[in-house]
Amino acid sequence: MLFKLIYFFHTEISWLNVFRYITFRTILATLTSLLLVFLFGSWMIKKLRKMQVGEQIREDGPPNHKSKEGTPTMGGCLIIPVILVSTLLWAEFQNIYVMLVVFVIICFGLIGFLDDYLKVGGTNGRGLKVRTKFILQIIVALVVALVLQKYPGFDARLNVPFFKTVSPDLGWGYVPVAVFIIVGASNAVNLTDGLDGLAIGPIIVAFTSYLMFSYLAGHVKIASYLQIPYVAGTGELSILCGAIVGAGLGFLWYNAHPAELFMGDVGSIPLGATLGTVAVVTKQEIVLILVGGIFVFETLSVIFQVAYFKMTGGQRIFKMAPIHHHFELKGWPETKVTVRFWIIAIILALLSISTLKLR
Repeated sequence: MLFKLIYFFHTEISWLNVFRYITFRTILATLTSLLLVFLFGSWMIKKLRKMQVGEQIREDGPPNHKSKEGTPTMGGCLIIPVILVSTLLWAEFQNIYVMLVVFVIICFGLIGFLDDYLKVGGTNGRGLKVRTKFILQIIVALVVALVLQKYPGFDARLNVPFFKTVSPDLGWGYVPVAVFIIVGASNAVNLTDGLDGLAIGPIIVAFTSYLMFSYLAGHVKIASYLQIPYVAGTGELSILCGAIVGAGLGFLWYNAHPAELFMGDVGSIPLGATLGTVAVVTKQEIVLILVGGIFVFETLSVIFQVAYFKMTGGQRIFKMAPIHHHFELKGWPETKVTVRFWIIAIILALLSISTLKLR
Protein backbone atom coordinates (compact mmCIF):
# COMPACT_ATOMS: atom_id res chain seq x y z
CA MET A 1 0.00 0.00 0.00
CA LEU A 2 2.49 2.54 -1.26
CA PHE A 3 -0.12 5.27 -1.43
CA LYS A 4 -0.53 5.23 2.38
CA LEU A 5 3.17 5.78 2.87
CA ILE A 6 3.11 8.69 0.42
CA TYR A 7 -0.09 10.13 1.86
CA PHE A 8 1.46 10.08 5.35
CA PHE A 9 3.46 13.20 4.36
CA HIS A 10 0.48 15.17 3.02
CA THR A 11 0.50 17.52 6.03
CA GLU A 12 4.01 18.66 5.08
CA ILE A 13 3.53 18.48 1.30
CA SER A 14 -0.01 19.55 0.53
CA TRP A 15 -0.20 18.25 -3.04
CA LEU A 16 0.27 14.69 -1.78
CA ASN A 17 -3.35 14.96 -0.67
CA VAL A 18 -4.24 13.85 -4.21
CA PHE A 19 -3.31 10.27 -3.27
CA ARG A 20 -6.44 9.91 -1.17
CA TYR A 21 -8.63 10.13 -4.26
CA ILE A 22 -9.75 6.84 -5.79
CA THR A 23 -9.77 8.31 -9.30
CA PHE A 24 -6.10 9.31 -9.08
CA ARG A 25 -5.05 5.95 -7.66
CA THR A 26 -7.03 4.16 -10.38
CA ILE A 27 -5.00 5.99 -13.02
CA LEU A 28 -1.78 5.10 -11.19
CA ALA A 29 -2.79 1.43 -10.95
CA THR A 30 -3.59 1.32 -14.68
CA LEU A 31 -0.27 2.90 -15.65
CA THR A 32 1.68 0.75 -13.17
CA SER A 33 0.25 -2.47 -14.64
CA LEU A 34 0.88 -1.29 -18.18
CA LEU A 35 4.49 -0.37 -17.40
CA LEU A 36 5.20 -3.65 -15.56
CA VAL A 37 3.89 -5.75 -18.46
CA PHE A 38 6.05 -3.77 -20.88
CA LEU A 39 9.08 -4.20 -18.60
CA PHE A 40 8.72 -7.95 -18.12
CA GLY A 41 6.84 -9.03 -21.25
CA SER A 42 9.82 -9.83 -23.45
CA TRP A 43 11.61 -11.51 -20.54
CA MET A 44 8.56 -13.70 -19.89
CA ILE A 45 8.32 -14.74 -23.54
CA LYS A 46 12.00 -15.72 -23.60
CA LYS A 47 11.62 -17.61 -20.32
CA LEU A 48 8.61 -19.58 -21.54
CA ARG A 49 10.37 -20.43 -24.80
CA LYS A 50 13.40 -21.65 -22.88
CA MET A 51 11.13 -23.81 -20.73
CA GLN A 52 9.36 -25.02 -23.89
CA VAL A 53 5.98 -23.92 -22.59
CA GLY A 54 4.28 -23.75 -25.97
CA GLU A 55 0.68 -23.77 -27.18
CA GLN A 56 -0.67 -27.15 -28.24
CA ILE A 57 -3.16 -26.98 -31.12
CA ARG A 58 -5.93 -29.58 -31.16
CA GLU A 59 -6.13 -31.80 -34.25
CA ASP A 60 -9.77 -30.94 -34.97
CA GLY A 61 -9.15 -27.18 -34.86
CA PRO A 62 -9.00 -24.82 -37.86
CA PRO A 63 -6.13 -25.84 -40.20
CA ASN A 64 -4.61 -22.33 -40.21
CA HIS A 65 -3.99 -22.60 -36.45
CA LYS A 66 -1.22 -25.16 -36.94
CA SER A 67 1.24 -22.28 -37.37
CA LYS A 68 0.52 -21.25 -33.77
CA GLU A 69 1.93 -24.53 -32.44
CA GLY A 70 4.70 -23.84 -29.95
CA THR A 71 3.89 -20.17 -29.36
CA PRO A 72 4.61 -19.41 -25.67
CA THR A 73 1.51 -19.76 -23.51
CA MET A 74 0.68 -19.29 -19.80
CA GLY A 75 0.99 -15.52 -20.21
CA GLY A 76 -1.32 -15.27 -17.21
CA CYS A 77 1.83 -15.88 -15.15
CA LEU A 78 2.73 -12.33 -16.15
CA ILE A 79 -0.74 -10.77 -16.05
CA ILE A 80 -1.86 -12.00 -12.63
CA PRO A 81 1.24 -10.98 -10.59
CA VAL A 82 1.21 -7.56 -12.27
CA ILE A 83 -2.44 -7.03 -11.29
CA LEU A 84 -1.75 -8.10 -7.72
CA VAL A 85 1.29 -5.83 -7.38
CA SER A 86 -0.55 -2.80 -8.78
CA THR A 87 -3.52 -3.46 -6.50
CA LEU A 88 -1.26 -3.88 -3.48
CA LEU A 89 0.48 -0.59 -4.23
CA TRP A 90 -2.53 1.65 -4.86
CA ALA A 91 -5.66 0.08 -3.31
CA GLU A 92 -6.86 -0.14 0.28
CA PHE A 93 -5.89 -3.77 0.77
CA GLN A 94 -7.82 -4.12 4.03
CA ASN A 95 -11.05 -3.47 2.16
CA ILE A 96 -13.19 -6.64 2.37
CA TYR A 97 -14.17 -6.50 -1.29
CA VAL A 98 -10.61 -6.03 -2.47
CA MET A 99 -9.52 -8.98 -0.34
CA LEU A 100 -12.29 -11.17 -1.75
CA VAL A 101 -11.49 -10.33 -5.36
CA VAL A 102 -7.76 -10.89 -4.75
CA PHE A 103 -8.69 -14.25 -3.20
CA VAL A 104 -10.60 -15.11 -6.38
CA ILE A 105 -7.72 -14.04 -8.65
CA ILE A 106 -5.20 -16.16 -6.72
CA CYS A 107 -7.38 -19.28 -6.34
CA PHE A 108 -8.72 -19.33 -9.89
CA GLY A 109 -5.22 -18.48 -11.10
CA LEU A 110 -3.89 -21.58 -9.35
CA ILE A 111 -6.62 -23.70 -10.93
CA GLY A 112 -5.73 -22.31 -14.35
CA PHE A 113 -2.01 -22.79 -13.70
CA LEU A 114 -2.53 -26.44 -12.75
CA ASP A 115 -4.67 -26.96 -15.85
CA ASP A 116 -2.04 -25.39 -18.13
CA TYR A 117 0.82 -27.21 -16.42
CA LEU A 118 -0.82 -30.58 -16.95
CA LYS A 119 -1.52 -29.71 -20.60
CA VAL A 120 2.08 -28.73 -21.27
CA GLY A 121 3.88 -31.25 -19.09
CA GLY A 122 1.24 -33.95 -18.67
CA THR A 123 1.17 -37.26 -20.51
CA ASN A 124 -2.23 -36.73 -22.13
CA GLY A 125 -1.94 -33.01 -22.87
CA ARG A 126 -5.50 -32.40 -21.71
CA GLY A 127 -5.03 -30.72 -18.35
CA LEU A 128 -7.44 -31.08 -15.46
CA LYS A 129 -10.54 -33.19 -15.90
CA VAL A 130 -13.56 -31.00 -16.60
CA ARG A 131 -15.36 -32.28 -13.50
CA THR A 132 -12.36 -31.61 -11.26
CA LYS A 133 -11.96 -28.11 -12.64
CA PHE A 134 -15.64 -27.30 -12.07
CA ILE A 135 -15.61 -28.63 -8.52
CA LEU A 136 -12.57 -26.53 -7.61
CA GLN A 137 -14.14 -23.43 -9.18
CA ILE A 138 -17.43 -23.98 -7.38
CA ILE A 139 -15.67 -24.38 -4.01
CA VAL A 140 -13.83 -21.06 -4.39
CA ALA A 141 -16.94 -19.25 -5.65
CA LEU A 142 -19.00 -20.73 -2.81
CA VAL A 143 -16.56 -19.36 -0.23
CA VAL A 144 -16.88 -15.89 -1.76
CA ALA A 145 -20.68 -16.08 -1.94
CA LEU A 146 -20.99 -17.22 1.68
CA VAL A 147 -18.67 -14.45 2.93
CA LEU A 148 -20.75 -11.85 1.08
CA GLN A 149 -23.99 -13.34 2.35
CA LYS A 150 -22.79 -13.13 5.96
CA TYR A 151 -21.04 -9.77 5.63
CA PRO A 152 -23.00 -7.05 7.49
CA GLY A 153 -24.63 -4.61 5.15
CA PHE A 154 -24.29 -6.64 1.96
CA ASP A 155 -27.61 -6.75 0.15
CA ALA A 156 -28.90 -10.08 -1.14
CA ARG A 157 -31.37 -8.36 -3.45
CA LEU A 158 -30.93 -8.73 -7.19
CA ASN A 159 -30.65 -5.43 -9.03
CA VAL A 160 -32.71 -5.45 -12.23
CA PRO A 161 -31.57 -2.87 -14.82
CA PHE A 162 -34.15 -0.52 -16.38
CA PHE A 163 -36.57 -1.09 -13.46
CA LYS A 164 -35.72 0.96 -10.37
CA THR A 165 -38.50 -0.57 -8.24
CA VAL A 166 -37.80 -4.20 -9.17
CA SER A 167 -35.25 -5.66 -6.78
CA PRO A 168 -36.20 -9.15 -5.55
CA ASP A 169 -34.66 -10.25 -2.25
CA LEU A 170 -33.19 -13.71 -2.85
CA GLY A 171 -32.06 -14.31 0.73
CA TRP A 172 -29.88 -17.41 0.86
CA GLY A 173 -30.88 -18.06 -2.74
CA TYR A 174 -28.39 -15.38 -3.67
CA VAL A 175 -25.53 -17.77 -2.85
CA PRO A 176 -26.10 -20.21 -5.76
CA VAL A 177 -26.79 -17.25 -8.07
CA ALA A 178 -23.45 -15.68 -7.14
CA VAL A 179 -21.65 -19.01 -7.59
CA PHE A 180 -23.22 -19.46 -11.03
CA ILE A 181 -22.18 -15.96 -12.11
CA ILE A 182 -18.56 -16.33 -10.95
CA VAL A 183 -18.02 -19.83 -12.34
CA GLY A 184 -19.97 -19.06 -15.51
CA ALA A 185 -17.99 -15.90 -16.23
CA SER A 186 -14.73 -17.75 -15.64
CA ASN A 187 -15.48 -20.45 -18.18
CA ALA A 188 -17.10 -18.07 -20.68
CA VAL A 189 -13.92 -15.99 -20.91
CA ASN A 190 -11.89 -19.20 -21.16
CA LEU A 191 -13.95 -20.36 -24.16
CA THR A 192 -13.48 -17.00 -25.90
CA ASP A 193 -9.70 -17.17 -25.72
CA GLY A 194 -9.19 -18.85 -29.08
CA LEU A 195 -7.79 -16.22 -31.45
CA ASP A 196 -4.99 -13.67 -31.22
CA GLY A 197 -6.28 -10.77 -29.12
CA LEU A 198 -9.87 -12.03 -29.17
CA ALA A 199 -10.42 -12.47 -25.43
CA ILE A 200 -8.24 -9.69 -24.04
CA GLY A 201 -10.02 -6.97 -26.06
CA PRO A 202 -13.50 -7.62 -24.56
CA ILE A 203 -11.84 -8.14 -21.17
CA ILE A 204 -10.37 -4.63 -21.33
CA VAL A 205 -13.75 -3.21 -22.39
CA ALA A 206 -15.67 -5.11 -19.70
CA PHE A 207 -13.35 -4.11 -16.86
CA THR A 208 -13.42 -0.50 -18.03
CA SER A 209 -17.21 -0.65 -17.64
CA TYR A 210 -16.99 -2.21 -14.19
CA LEU A 211 -14.32 0.29 -13.20
CA MET A 212 -17.06 2.87 -13.64
CA PHE A 213 -19.74 0.74 -11.96
CA SER A 214 -17.47 0.12 -8.95
CA TYR A 215 -16.76 3.79 -8.46
CA LEU A 216 -20.41 4.81 -8.81
CA ALA A 217 -21.69 2.04 -6.51
CA GLY A 218 -19.22 3.10 -3.82
CA HIS A 219 -20.17 6.79 -3.95
CA VAL A 220 -23.26 7.36 -1.81
CA LYS A 221 -24.40 10.58 -3.48
CA ILE A 222 -23.93 9.41 -7.05
CA ALA A 223 -25.51 6.03 -6.32
CA SER A 224 -28.52 7.78 -4.82
CA TYR A 225 -28.80 10.12 -7.80
CA LEU A 226 -28.59 7.28 -10.33
CA GLN A 227 -30.87 5.09 -8.19
CA ILE A 228 -28.44 2.20 -8.18
CA PRO A 229 -27.54 0.09 -5.12
CA TYR A 230 -24.99 1.77 -2.87
CA VAL A 231 -22.32 -0.66 -1.67
CA ALA A 232 -19.94 1.07 0.72
CA GLY A 233 -16.31 0.31 -0.06
CA THR A 234 -16.68 -0.88 -3.65
CA GLY A 235 -14.99 2.28 -4.92
CA GLU A 236 -11.65 0.62 -4.14
CA LEU A 237 -12.48 -2.07 -6.71
CA SER A 238 -12.20 0.53 -9.45
CA ILE A 239 -8.46 0.57 -8.68
CA LEU A 240 -8.26 -3.20 -9.15
CA CYS A 241 -10.27 -2.92 -12.37
CA GLY A 242 -7.88 -0.23 -13.54
CA ALA A 243 -4.95 -2.54 -12.82
CA ILE A 244 -6.58 -5.22 -14.98
CA VAL A 245 -7.22 -2.74 -17.81
CA GLY A 246 -3.57 -1.66 -17.73
CA ALA A 247 -2.30 -5.25 -17.64
CA GLY A 248 -4.69 -6.13 -20.46
CA LEU A 249 -3.46 -3.30 -22.66
CA GLY A 250 0.13 -4.32 -22.03
CA PHE A 251 -0.62 -7.96 -22.76
CA LEU A 252 -2.40 -7.02 -25.99
CA TRP A 253 0.91 -5.58 -27.21
CA TYR A 254 2.25 -9.14 -27.27
CA ASN A 255 -1.01 -10.97 -27.97
CA ALA A 256 -2.00 -8.99 -31.10
CA HIS A 257 -1.84 -10.93 -34.35
CA PRO A 258 0.52 -12.64 -34.91
CA ALA A 259 0.63 -13.41 -31.21
CA GLU A 260 3.96 -13.75 -29.44
CA LEU A 261 2.27 -14.87 -26.22
CA PHE A 262 -1.01 -16.52 -25.21
CA MET A 263 -2.56 -16.00 -21.79
CA GLY A 264 -3.53 -19.65 -21.26
CA ASP A 265 -6.00 -20.86 -18.66
CA VAL A 266 -3.86 -19.30 -15.93
CA GLY A 267 -4.92 -15.95 -17.39
CA SER A 268 -8.42 -16.44 -18.81
CA ILE A 269 -9.93 -18.43 -15.93
CA PRO A 270 -9.05 -15.95 -13.11
CA LEU A 271 -9.87 -12.89 -15.25
CA GLY A 272 -13.32 -14.28 -16.02
CA ALA A 273 -13.93 -15.20 -12.38
CA THR A 274 -12.79 -11.73 -11.30
CA LEU A 275 -15.22 -10.12 -13.73
CA GLY A 276 -18.05 -12.20 -12.30
CA THR A 277 -17.06 -11.41 -8.71
CA VAL A 278 -16.89 -7.66 -9.35
CA ALA A 279 -20.33 -7.85 -10.99
CA VAL A 280 -21.71 -9.58 -7.91
CA VAL A 281 -20.09 -7.20 -5.41
CA THR A 282 -21.20 -4.04 -7.24
CA LYS A 283 -24.77 -5.38 -7.60
CA GLN A 284 -24.57 -5.22 -11.38
CA GLU A 285 -25.00 -8.94 -11.89
CA ILE A 286 -27.60 -8.93 -14.67
CA VAL A 287 -25.81 -6.14 -16.53
CA LEU A 288 -22.90 -8.57 -16.88
CA ILE A 289 -24.94 -10.39 -19.55
CA LEU A 290 -24.77 -7.20 -21.61
CA VAL A 291 -21.24 -6.10 -20.71
CA GLY A 292 -19.88 -9.59 -21.36
CA GLY A 293 -22.17 -10.25 -24.30
CA ILE A 294 -19.30 -11.59 -26.40
CA PHE A 295 -18.47 -14.15 -23.71
CA VAL A 296 -22.14 -15.12 -23.39
CA PHE A 297 -22.47 -15.47 -27.16
CA GLU A 298 -19.40 -17.71 -27.35
CA THR A 299 -20.65 -19.91 -24.52
CA LEU A 300 -24.14 -20.27 -25.96
CA SER A 301 -22.68 -21.25 -29.33
CA VAL A 302 -20.91 -24.18 -27.65
CA ILE A 303 -24.00 -25.21 -25.67
CA PHE A 304 -26.27 -25.08 -28.73
CA GLN A 305 -23.73 -26.88 -30.90
CA VAL A 306 -23.29 -29.76 -28.45
CA ALA A 307 -27.04 -30.07 -27.74
CA TYR A 308 -27.98 -30.02 -31.43
CA PHE A 309 -25.23 -32.50 -32.26
CA LYS A 310 -26.58 -34.97 -29.70
CA MET A 311 -30.25 -34.42 -30.61
CA THR A 312 -29.72 -34.91 -34.36
CA GLY A 313 -27.13 -37.66 -34.20
CA GLY A 314 -24.21 -35.72 -35.58
CA GLN A 315 -25.54 -32.61 -37.34
CA ARG A 316 -24.14 -29.17 -36.52
CA ILE A 317 -25.52 -25.64 -36.31
CA PHE A 318 -22.13 -24.01 -36.83
CA LYS A 319 -19.14 -25.14 -38.83
CA MET A 320 -17.25 -25.20 -35.53
CA ALA A 321 -17.77 -23.93 -31.97
CA PRO A 322 -16.97 -21.63 -30.21
CA ILE A 323 -18.47 -19.40 -32.85
CA HIS A 324 -15.30 -17.46 -33.66
CA HIS A 325 -14.06 -20.64 -35.36
CA HIS A 326 -17.28 -20.72 -37.41
CA PHE A 327 -16.48 -17.33 -38.92
CA GLU A 328 -12.89 -18.41 -39.55
CA LEU A 329 -14.05 -21.44 -41.50
CA LYS A 330 -16.40 -19.22 -43.48
CA GLY A 331 -13.32 -17.46 -44.77
CA TRP A 332 -13.02 -14.45 -42.48
CA PRO A 333 -9.39 -13.53 -41.71
CA GLU A 334 -8.50 -13.97 -38.05
CA THR A 335 -7.93 -10.24 -37.57
CA LYS A 336 -11.36 -9.43 -39.03
CA VAL A 337 -13.09 -11.77 -36.58
CA THR A 338 -11.16 -10.29 -33.66
CA VAL A 339 -11.70 -6.63 -34.49
CA ARG A 340 -15.40 -7.11 -35.24
CA PHE A 341 -15.86 -8.87 -31.92
CA TRP A 342 -14.08 -5.93 -30.24
CA ILE A 343 -16.49 -3.51 -31.92
CA ILE A 344 -19.47 -5.51 -30.68
CA ALA A 345 -17.98 -5.57 -27.17
CA ILE A 346 -17.65 -1.77 -27.17
CA ILE A 347 -21.24 -1.31 -28.38
CA LEU A 348 -22.53 -3.65 -25.67
CA ALA A 349 -20.48 -1.82 -23.02
CA LEU A 350 -22.00 1.51 -24.08
CA LEU A 351 -25.48 -0.01 -23.88
CA SER A 352 -24.72 -1.34 -20.40
CA ILE A 353 -23.64 2.11 -19.22
CA SER A 354 -26.92 3.51 -20.54
CA THR A 355 -28.78 1.35 -18.00
CA LEU A 356 -27.53 3.73 -15.30
CA LYS A 357 -29.92 6.40 -16.56
CA LEU A 358 -32.70 4.36 -18.17
CA ARG A 359 -34.61 3.49 -15.01
